[in-house]
Amino acid sequence: MNGSALLSADSLNNRNHTAAAISHKRLMKEMGGDSQNALENLQWLHQNMPPYFFITMRDEKRALKNLAWTMSQLACQRRVVLDDQPDKLILARLDRPGSLYDTLMDLRHRSVSYAEMNHSVMPLPGSKNRLEIQRLEFDLKKVDQEAQARVKLPPCLKKTVSAAMREAYPDFDFSELTGLLNLLMLNNPAYVQVSPPERLARGLWMYQQAVQREGLFFHMEKSADAAGNPENRLVFSVLDPPEFGFLAQISEIFRRLDVGIRRLYCLSLNTGDHTAMLGSFYVAARNGQALGPSSTLYQELKSELYNTRLLSNSCRVYERFIGQSIMNGEETALVNAFIAFCHTSLAHWQPDRFDREVVKNAFCAHPEIVRGLIDLFRQRFDPEGPRDQASWESGLESMEQTIGEYNTGHRNLDEVRRTIFQTCLLLVKHTLKTNFFVQEKQALAFRLDPRYLTEMGPDCCAELPSGKPFRITFFFTREGFGYHIGFSDIARGGWRTIISTTEDEYSTNSESLFRETFVLAHTQHLKNKDIYEGGSKLVLVMDGRHCGAPSEVNRTLLGLQRAVTNSFLDLFTTQNGGVVNSRIVDYYGDDEPIELGPDENMGDNMIEYIARQSVRRGYVLGAGLISSKRRGINHKEYGVTSLGVVKTAIMAMTEMGFEPGRRPFKVRFTGGPGGDVAGNAMRRLIDNHPMAKIVGVVDGPGILHDPVGVDPGELRRLTLRYDITAFDPQKLNPGGYIAYKHDLRQDNLRKLHRMVVRTQEGLEEKWITADEYQRHVGELTFALKCDLFLPCGGRPETVDDRNWSWMFDRQGVPSAPLIVEGANSFLTPKARVELQKKGVTILRDATANKCGVIASSYEIIANLLMTDREFELHKEQYVKDVLTILERRAGEETSLIFKRWRDSKGSRLFTEISSEISNEINDRYAELFELFHHQPELVTRPIYRKAILNHLPALIGSQKKYRARASQIPLKIKCAILASEIASLIAYQGGWEGDLGSRVGAYLKATLA
Repeated sequence: MNGSALLSADSLNNRNHTAAAISHKRLMKEMGGDSQNALENLQWLHQNMPPYFFITMRDEKRALKNLAWTMSQLACQRRVVLDDQPDKLILARLDRPGSLYDTLMDLRHRSVSYAEMNHSVMPLPGSKNRLEIQRLEFDLKKVDQEAQARVKLPPCLKKTVSAAMREAYPDFDFSELTGLLNLLMLNNPAYVQVSPPERLARGLWMYQQAVQREGLFFHMEKSADAAGNPENRLVFSVLDPPEFGFLAQISEIFRRLDVGIRRLYCLSLNTGDHTAMLGSFYVAARNGQALGPSSTLYQELKSELYNTRLLSNSCRVYERFIGQSIMNGEETALVNAFIAFCHTSLAHWQPDRFDREVVKNAFCAHPEIVRGLIDLFRQRFDPEGPRDQASWESGLESMEQTIGEYNTGHRNLDEVRRTIFQTCLLLVKHTLKTNFFVQEKQALAFRLDPRYLTEMGPDCCAELPSGKPFRITFFFTREGFGYHIGFSDIARGGWRTIISTTEDEYSTNSESLFRETFVLAHTQHLKNKDIYEGGSKLVLVMDGRHCGAPSEVNRTLLGLQRAVTNSFLDLFTTQNGGVVNSRIVDYYGDDEPIELGPDENMGDNMIEYIARQSVRRGYVLGAGLISSKRRGINHKEYGVTSLGVVKTAIMAMTEMGFEPGRRPFKVRFTGGPGGDVAGNAMRRLIDNHPMAKIVGVVDGPGILHDPVGVDPGELRRLTLRYDITAFDPQKLNPGGYIAYKHDLRQDNLRKLHRMVVRTQEGLEEKWITADEYQRHVGELTFALKCDLFLPCGGRPETVDDRNWSWMFDRQGVPSAPLIVEGANSFLTPKARVELQKKGVTILRDATANKCGVIASSYEIIANLLMTDREFELHKEQYVKDVLTILERRAGEETSLIFKRWRDSKGSRLFTEISSEISNEINDRYAELFELFHHQPELVTRPIYRKAILNHLPALIGSQKKYRARASQIPLKIKCAILASEIASLIAYQGGWEGDLGSRVGAYLKATLA
């Protein structure tokens, strides 16, 4: 029997009627002394309400009594409140279209943990309408492992539910039954106690299906009501739904599509890691339409319910386009994506002129233009449409004319809105593939041809680094949006998510999103010069404004990352150069080997999830989509990024005459001990360079200053485990202090931050204003005197064109003569130039922190050449080989930079030389890649095979089976490895002469002899 099979209808009905009759008789006995009218009403309820009603309401005697007494009032009241408690509300209403929606909209700001609705079989006496009972609970439990371990299941419950599950849902994974029953009992014990086994089985099956199907499950099955009449049971389960208003949004969809809900049972489940909504809706189309899987209404309902992952019902666009019946839910979600794209594409250039509300107002004010853009989008990407080129070009020309002639008589406003609509048209025109028409999408994704930037005009892109990306991909969902920008066909770079929990954070981060992604991707491309992948970056802004507790922030973060992962795979899972999903129209038509790495707010569990999903869905790189896996080279465990940062810093200090092995030197940090780069850099200094004295740390949750040098043992205790606020103040030296960002108290209208200061007499606690706290942050970031500044954390462009001068005292002496950028783009290009002009030595990010991405590249190579078991077997030696490569690459570049600086007699800037080396290697790489791509026979020659092995860890070349597998690497990747290795050899070892085609082989023979 398949998953939609049902238990025997007769046995279920008999059992339910018996239970309902027992409940009814008990209530009749309790009401024996009350009025005859109430008893007659109770008898009517027994005859006309479904048996489940009395089963689930058996403990709600007060509500049932109130119902029996007040049924006659329903004809003249909108609703009758039967019970109203802080954690529960029970209402009686007349069954009218939209009645449930009205209730849920009134309660949309409350978190619903359980919802139940039942209708009478017959109309109320004296009325044309049936009775409707709505029951809502507001008691979502907090769940942890200890609580789950304490759960006691009722006797025989597992046995009866298991039997029901085996009959109705034999595809269920029974190994999870006990754990899920415990969760159900912990979340809603009353629900477990009153629900029949088959209903509990259905709920657990729905949850498991949602987990297996990436967070969403929709299913329709035939059922029968208590009278044996056929009905449709729609089950819909969602992982991590919005905490507020989600059930109201679902009921709005049913109302809009004219589908009546006869009964519903919706339960929220908190697993600790997830929340889930498990909904059973008994529905019928009010106009008599069929609701079978082949019907149009069924498909619309499914699409709209899936679309709830993309569209919030609390936004203005929802009210404008859905509330006024202008568009359906999918189209409205697309409008929100248009708005986010236009805002982020323009606000980095002129934030005030293209504020989010300004962009939103433009779309809301002109639905006719929006409709034209959507129709043009459909014409280009609807997989079921004709996609006629002549019609497309005609429609495009018409829309360009409409936008070009836009004129309301308000000149400035018209100019702004024309720019907005033209930007949206560029999205439609230059998108090469999108998953919009994939029904089960979790986020929208648009892969664009970067040429659209040229059409936006030079002013819009003037502040961006020079260079044209190879691809730009835009992602959108209700929880956030962002960009992936890559500067090469084969590209890799980190995925960071910027959490925004306030309106100010959300606005600021949204405005700078595109520029930040572009700058980071460009920097990554310069950094990736030593590997076969070009540079890229994925940056998302998470909308956490609605989040309260940290657990809700984390659930929203995980939901956003899962959604974007799956939409990424929608677009980039290909076979023989074409997108696998038939619902995606592909105007690009080639494999796109993109690699991701963990960055800000990317946890280990999410890394493993991304790898599993990539394998499951058949992505071209498999688990190689993401690096730093458990069975990989974890950056934090091995400190691969900090290896390059510290080696570069020590070599630079030696070149500058500091003698770091013999004389004490002071260091200040941004980034805390718990972070990968800062924490591992602190650990390396403490363990390997005892002359280092760390005098300042600026961390997100707090700051620390110690004029003598932070106690190394205490700081070592914190590294890779805790942030700086865990530092024991007793370990401070006199004059040192710790200030805490989140340890606050209220003083009238001011919030004060706790600060602990070490004096000669001991510790002293102070409370400082937010302004004073920020002043201390600024002092430690810019002004604290030291020999070496290691920015290894913090927002990009913290030191910018306006504040770089804060690095100097009144006499023009820099606070730090050497800056080694461990964090990407910590200084703006102009700030780097101005600081160096005044004598500061800067080793930029593309030089200093490149070792992390090199290690990630070798992890992906291991994925291509080894099974998981083989990697675990050889991991120690393989990682040792990789660390050797990292040491060599960091040393080669630092040495070359100082050599070229000395050759210029100090007239050139260090960052200029660094960029020059990156560009030389990347330009040579591009030439060589084209050479090998168009002459693939070269790749098979012995000298080129030797060059490939020269690029790989020594373990690969030392074992025959891995050498053989290296020859089987996909041709595109072999061409890229060859191009990368030869380009790096040319730059670091020199000796290159002659033209490309004739000299490559001879050069390799001489170099690799």
